[in-house]
Formats: sequence, structure tokens, C-alpha cells
Amino acid sequence: MTKIKELYLKHKEIILYIFFGAVTTLVDFLVFWLFDFIFDGGLYLLSTLIAWAVATLFAYFVNKLFVFESRSFNASTVLREALEFFGARVFSLAVSELGMVLFVDVMGFERIAFTFIGVLITGNLIAKAILSVIVIILNYFFSKFIIFKKKKPENKEENK
Repeated sequence: MTKIKELYLKHKEIILYIFFGAVTTLVDFLVFWLFDFIFDGGLYLLSTLIAWAVATLFAYFVNKLFVFESRSFNASTVLREALEFFGARVFSLAVSELGMVLFVDVMGFERIAFTFIGVLITGNLIAKAILSVIVIILNYFFSKFIIFKKKKPENKEENK
């Protein structure tokens, strides 16, 4: 048990990112699936946008509090983090939207549809899954190295 705990503590940030990334992806997929169903597959870009907005709001809070443990609620820090977080997510949204156009309109994924354990799986959903992997990787790097980057402690020797 000690080895598992050591392994967890050593890789806590990435483990939490993967866990909350999976939960965020689940939120994203469920909202996308719901609106893709409501719009009968015809407004997949709008479904993607709505799902993105809901998932991004959820992701900001779990990444800030649990993954990168940014505990500052100073107004300027929160504003900077939120603007950078949502800005990075807008970039990944563009990747997702352009990818959806590529897969659905150019490559013809809209012609794919089958039922798996009672759930309708469409080409739109398959395209969304492929793009989600790409977006998760992009978002991790933005969050880790830009948005929630931990400041290095100042070296007191250099300030003398």
C-alpha cells in the first residue's frame, strides 16, 4: 500500500488531471450528445459550442482547486487565471470546431451510425472522441506551463 501511495504522491497532479479531465470529457460528451440529439445531428457545431461552454466552466474550477491547487482568490490572480484559461480553451475550441468540420463535412463521418449496448453512436460522436484526445493534451500543456504555473521561490542569496 505504501508503494501505491508513493506513486500517487509522486504523480498526483497528472493523476488528478487525468481523472478530472475524464469527468470534464464526460460532461462535454453528455451535453454534446444531448444537444446533438435535440438538434437531430443538424447543428453539430452549435452542439459542440454549448458542450464546450459547460465543460470549460466545470474544468476551470476543478483544475484551479484540485489539480493545480491554485488557492489564491485575489481578484487580479483569479482574473488572470480565468482569462488565460478561457483564452486557451477558445484555442482548443477552434481546434475542435475545425476538426469537426474536417471529420464530418470533409471526411464524411456523418454517414456513420450504429447502436452499441442500446446507445446510438454517430460519426459526429466518433469525431468528437478523436478530437477530445488532442484537446486534452493541448489543454494540459496550457494549464501546466502557462495558466497555473507555479512561481519559483525567490532565491534570498541573489537579493543580498
